[in-house]
Amino acid sequence: MISVVLLGAGNVATHLYKAFKASEQVSVKQWFNRNLKIIETYKNEVEIINDLSKLIEADVYILAVSDDAVAELSSQLPFENRFVVHTSGSVSAYDIDKKNRRGVFYPLQSFSKSAPINFSEVPICLETLVKTDYKLLKQLAVSISNHTKRVNSDQRASLHLAAVFVNNFTNQIYRIAHEITESNGAEFDMLKPLIMETANKVQHMSPYKAQTGPAKRNDKKTIKKHLKALDNEHHKAIYKLLTESIKKTHGR
Repeated sequence: MISVVLLGAGNVATHLYKAFKASEQVSVKQWFNRNLKIIETYKNEVEIINDLSKLIEADVYILAVSDDAVAELSSQLPFENRFVVHTSGSVSAYDIDKKNRRGVFYPLQSFSKSAPINFSEVPICLETLVKTDYKLLKQLAVSISNHTKRVNSDQRASLHLAAVFVNNFTNQIYRIAHEITESNGAEFDMLKPLIMETANKVQHMSPYKAQTGPAKRNDKKTIKKHLKALDNEHHKAIYKLLTESIKKTHGR
């Protein structure tokens, strides 16, 4: 059994806890958070603490906290030469205090506490600064996921940046589309099959080849009509920017 201590209580920490709890190869020994009320629901399953001095010995300490909190929290850990990893896509492993052995355990997925996740399908990016620690981190990842990969800091940073485009920015586009449909009495739900088809296409073809629409065709009349229909200047600016990007990509 791999013994784990979780630190943090956000979306990533909560889903990691549930995944580890379901694994026969992992034992979550403790769960730390400054505010115990957030994790008190789990107090009958795991020891919950809000005092770093009470941390017990474990194989891996996982800092599932905000990017800005990684360095400070790691510096406050009351021990040395233990294996400490964070779950961030954009923070360097070197941001963890050097008094401990350092690594990264980055699940490349969007997490919401209320939305269930099949962790076996979540890619987990791994990095260690001490070579001998990699085997343990790999075993931990394999215990909950079928998709694990050794990824260096530059690669992870690129993946995280790309993830912002395909997830955060895309979701913002969904929100704008929702506003457009609702303001005109149409139903956003009518777009869901289109959303799924677009996502499914890139499973077996490149996004370049999957591109369709008036910008790719350089359909000037339709583009002009769309811009005229957009009352919100912010939405209009986004439409223009993305239209020009598509046109440039496809040589229009």
